Amino acid sequence: MSTAPAIPVQEEEALGKAYDARLMRRLLRYMKPYRWRVALAVGLLVSAALLQIVGPWLVQMALDDAIPAGDGRLLSILAIAYLVATLITFALEYVQALVTTWLGQRVMYDLRTEIFDHLQGLDLPFYDRNPVGRLMTRITSDVETLNELFSSGVVAIFGDLFTLIFIVSAMLLLDWQLALVTLAVMPFVIWTAVLFRSRIRSAYRDIRVRLARINAFLHERITGIRVVQLFNREEADAARMDEVNRHYLEAHLRSITYYALFFPVIELFTAIALALIIWYGGGAMLEGATSVGVVTAFLLYARRFFRPIQDLSEKYNVLQGAMASSERIFRLLDREPLIRDPEVPRHLPEELKGEIEFQDVWFAYGKTEAGEPDWVLKGVSFRAAPGEKVAIVGHTGAGKTTIINLIMRFYDPQRGEILVDGIPIREVPQKELRQRFGLVLQDVFLFSDDIRYNIRMGEDIPEAKVQEAAREVGADAFIDHLPGGYGQPLGERGASLSVGERQLISFARALAFDPRVLILDEATSSVDSEVEARIDAATSRLMEGRTSLVIAHRLSTIQGADRILVMHHGELREAGTHQELLDQDGLYARLHELQFVPISG
Repeated sequence: MSTAPAIPVQEEEALGKAYDARLMRRLLRYMKPYRWRVALAVGLLVSAALLQIVGPWLVQMALDDAIPAGDGRLLSILAIAYLVATLITFALEYVQALVTTWLGQRVMYDLRTEIFDHLQGLDLPFYDRNPVGRLMTRITSDVETLNELFSSGVVAIFGDLFTLIFIVSAMLLLDWQLALVTLAVMPFVIWTAVLFRSRIRSAYRDIRVRLARINAFLHERITGIRVVQLFNREEADAARMDEVNRHYLEAHLRSITYYALFFPVIELFTAIALALIIWYGGGAMLEGATSVGVVTAFLLYARRFFRPIQDLSEKYNVLQGAMASSERIFRLLDREPLIRDPEVPRHLPEELKGEIEFQDVWFAYGKTEAGEPDWVLKGVSFRAAPGEKVAIVGHTGAGKTTIINLIMRFYDPQRGEILVDGIPIREVPQKELRQRFGLVLQDVFLFSDDIRYNIRMGEDIPEAKVQEAAREVGADAFIDHLPGGYGQPLGERGASLSVGERQLISFARALAFDPRVLILDEATSSVDSEVEARIDAATSRLMEGRTSLVIAHRLSTIQGADRILVMHHGELREAGTHQELLDQDGLYARLHELQFVPISG
């Protein structure tokens, strides 16, 4: 089967703007259901920021009024007020941290749920082009980055901005000239912050790219661990992992280096501002133009002023990451499925006959280097009558499995039409269409739940019907010997069962839903002859009155089919019963000869 052109599985998209108003507006909509908690968090932050100016103001009053006047009562009141203000600030910050963290977690929960729901509705072509490692990064790492934005970014920025505004206002009210001297270092602080921003932006981009590479590499190697061990690739893959991991480490260390430089530089400018206050304020004190209380208050305000600047620089990094993550998440959420339900649906009859018809169907997964469709099916036309058992055979890559994918509307053909009971399947809702089919694939996927769940797939199917389906395919023989029976937990992808046992579970799963049409895609290729005989006997009984399509490499399993379709290079070359095709002495006869006529030597 041809596949769609691959895209690099380990690369991340380039980061966009550091701030994008459109993305931010869209992000803020996730806070709308919790607007009262947002208002509470902002109110708490503003109150805490306002209290930041109280402490230095009380110290100024103590030094300039209470102590010179020898007023012990006023000094005690000021000390108690200072303590109360500190305790209230602590309480406000504590409650604010709880509220904003809760807010971030709720938004993250809502967003992760939305992404998962959206992923489940996307078409298979999307998954052909997007590796699982990248999608896992979206729903985990990128969502976690947005959690940081909501829990310590968006709301906390208000607190930092109001703190700066209140402190500058307090300093200007106390002594505007000393305030201007104190703020003289701000141009250098701004220049440092801009320089830091450009460097950390580059480092952050490198971190994201390397994280995506690690996720993709680990997912691929862990999923394919059997192949890795079979071909003794452990040392080579360990070396490759060491290289990928080292690049990720280097990107983080570079980011840490920038932070290690930035914060001491801000501390240096803080020290310079304090020195300016002592120099200018001390001179003003000597001239009697200001008081010791004012200078002391300025020293305290300066320490508190530069702390939010450091926080805002960190918030910029959070904002940068959030913009990049949100752009990727929204690009995923905006990706419309290629396979859509019709706007005006037609419904299949309640009593489905099960007639399937292909009318001149052409299909390609991708394009050739010349830009032309790389056709996998070329003008395929056939009809499976109600209750008919139709087998599809052909060499690997002939288009057999593609026919099944198109019937189930995992893909849509570029040309032609597929009909079920005379109704084009494009006009039928996907859920309704797939409910009428029972599909058993060669590669069985079981979930890490118990056997009962893997048969009924979470639907409200009675226990008796679950066990009956298992008996029909002979799965009860091994299920009854398991310690937990139908409640026996399975490992990831059913690792605790043999290949044949997993196949039997998939048969029971299909039959428990009582489908009108059965589709078997190499379904017995992984079981031994005894199990295959049991399945064949069970399916023969169940196929009575049902339409069935069977894809098989082993011709012995489909010789009793009502009709056999022979595919070759995407074209339907022959059709007929087993004996009719042998009599034609064509492709089917050659396939039969290769499988059943011993080679003389």
